[in-house]
Amino acid sequence: MDLPCVQWQDHVTQKWAGLDLELKERFTSLLDIDDVFKCALTLTTQDDLDVLQSVSAGYLVQKDTEQAVKCRERGNSSFKTKDYTAAALHYSQGVCFAPQSSEQLSLCYANRSAALYHLQHYQSWIFGYPSHLLHKLEERRIQCCNHLSASQKGKEDHNPALKNHKGQEKVKAPSDGPFTFGIGPKAAVGFSPEKGRHLVAAERLAAGEVILNDRPYSCVLIPGMEDLKGKGAELDTERGVFGTEHRRCHRCLAETLHPVPCDGCSYSRYCSTGCQREAWEEHHHWECPLGADLIVLGVMSHLALRVTLKAGLKNIQMARKPISNQHRKSKPGHFNRESSDSSSCQINQSDPSTSYYGDSYSSVFHLLHHLNHHSPGLRFLCAVTIATLYLKLRKIGPPPASWALSRLTGVNSQSTEEEGSWGSELWLLGSAVLRHFLQLRCNAQAILTLQDTEKEKGAANSPVQSSREICIATAIFPTLSLLNHSCYPNTSLVFNTGTGTHLSGSYWAPDVTESRAERRSTARRVTITVRASKNITVGQEIVHCYGPHSSRMASQERQRLLQEQYYFLCQCEACTLAQEEAEGTEGQLQHTEDRGTGFLCSQSSCGHRMSSSEVSHRLQEVRVKLEKAVDLMETEGLSNALRLLKRVYSQSGLILAETHPLQGELADAIARAYATRGDWNNAASHLERSVIAIGSQYGEDSIELGQQLFKLAQLHFNGGARGPALSVIPKVRRLLCLHRGPCCHELQELQAMENCLKKITI
Repeated sequence: MDLPCVQWQDHVTQKWAGLDLELKERFTSLLDIDDVFKCALTLTTQDDLDVLQSVSAGYLVQKDTEQAVKCRERGNSSFKTKDYTAAALHYSQGVCFAPQSSEQLSLCYANRSAALYHLQHYQSWIFGYPSHLLHKLEERRIQCCNHLSASQKGKEDHNPALKNHKGQEKVKAPSDGPFTFGIGPKAAVGFSPEKGRHLVAAERLAAGEVILNDRPYSCVLIPGMEDLKGKGAELDTERGVFGTEHRRCHRCLAETLHPVPCDGCSYSRYCSTGCQREAWEEHHHWECPLGADLIVLGVMSHLALRVTLKAGLKNIQMARKPISNQHRKSKPGHFNRESSDSSSCQINQSDPSTSYYGDSYSSVFHLLHHLNHHSPGLRFLCAVTIATLYLKLRKIGPPPASWALSRLTGVNSQSTEEEGSWGSELWLLGSAVLRHFLQLRCNAQAILTLQDTEKEKGAANSPVQSSREICIATAIFPTLSLLNHSCYPNTSLVFNTGTGTHLSGSYWAPDVTESRAERRSTARRVTITVRASKNITVGQEIVHCYGPHSSRMASQERQRLLQEQYYFLCQCEACTLAQEEAEGTEGQLQHTEDRGTGFLCSQSSCGHRMSSSEVSHRLQEVRVKLEKAVDLMETEGLSNALRLLKRVYSQSGLILAETHPLQGELADAIARAYATRGDWNNAASHLERSVIAIGSQYGEDSIELGQQLFKLAQLHFNGGARGPALSVIPKVRRLLCLHRGPCCHELQELQAMENCLKKITI
């Protein structure tokens, strides 16, 4: 749970400690969210607002000409060294800092277009130039059009169907077709007192089948440098290290090197004017004046506010009422169209929390908030945080348009001091934000994406893809929230950020300006697809992993984390198996456990013993040396790194089996070192050893194994090993189709490799 920053937590902790015992007991006894918020509102003072203002002052989120100049100068330095990606990011940062209609804004736009030109982003629109540089704009426009025309001609020669024979007709953009959201026809919503709402298979689901598609009701991007502020963040970008807040659209999370800035602040930026417009209308109109307050108060507070602003008064009023007859007549889960007013599945007519309302706000509102499970101190922190945020909103101006009613009907209100047009009953906004804040502790979903680690280090054209999973945002998904947890899940999740047609790589001619501008202004969206990762029988529950996975964490640790954050004792298959107690290093060491007295060498002729503490110490030594070797590789000490890795791998092999995760990591690191040298055969040989460990740890049907085999296919291809490459490609294709679907870009690369290899004669 992304709580507020440490300074704010310390302030609220001191405030809680200073309350008299009677007031603490009264607050702790409150079990209704409305009552908790009202109580916190009476306890929140100007001192709290002043502390928030003081902490927020350390973050740079306003327009600042001086900062824009510094960003442009850093961009110029990167441009001179031909690091055009870093240059574009620096210039974009300058665009965001520069005040509207300023000279610096024009200069940053101008310089950024030059960097984008060298990156071959020819279709990125160029605007905002200063008048005395218009000749450069015209020259660059002609160059871009020439490149696009050449690219268009090449594609037409390859595909005659794309040619425009009449010359005057515009090329039609391809249609993406309708996209459906909701639960597929082979799954249904169930309910039980023990499991609550959950998803079960209504028909047999084959591995790889889509179970549901969902989109977040709201999401908030997680800053990559959220622990840095002020000059710290400035120094970080000066080194060319940019966080997710610099690289991604703050609405649809799409990556972009040429963001559209917010007109009011330097923090928010978007991939298109469409995303900018929709974000402003939906929530940023109210977030922008808050400045850095939302950064201080944490991602969960931010997301809770965003959900409430999007919902509006009418939806919240409806969600607070008993279930309507419309909901009672609904049918079980099915695919819903784009409309957010989707049908729902009635499970228990007497309790709204047991019903399914599709992807509407009601599905979010009725998620369990577990108020009674939160400790008094945490409950107080959440309540005072939201009460302070509510008071800040009141000071900004009149309430949001969706809340602009002077009186609420059917709501039991409590009179408070009116301020401007904020009616006395609008405490309901704060209560709704608090409700969602508490819900998010158990129901927030991290949005994950794969990041190319080689590209991150500057090796944009690396012949072997190496990626790591990163968390870029936190979201609330109405339908995905139905899935319960299992440490050994039967589903696989794939996130798509910025879903929609991208201009880069499209086949439109450079003169199709109307169609292109229209598509650029269309806002994109984040989506998630849930597939069966294995065959699921009729009646079997459909589950996914909340984080603690049996392949990554021991049972005791998983149980502790799940109990602390989700308040339940996991009884999944992985946690109830009898051999669970014996999991861990046993079976992955060359020594077997000897009745709790230590470890005995598995070779009967040896008889060597090691204590548990000695094994732990040796494993820690291996990890330290592995980290040192990786650091050496990244600082151009490749030969030294390779020698160290080979020595450690040989030594660790005396105590670790080839299936141990550490042996797999060592083999992978050695393979990377050889690949950097261009020694493809040795790289492939060591990566094959890593594949054995990955398969043992994650399973033969895991996406982790698929990713490792994908790298192995690349190594065989680069080394000209036709037979081994062709034997690996089908295995990779099966695993990628299973987890990511038939349209992922890795499959396109595999197909290209396979086509090329089949043309080679033996």
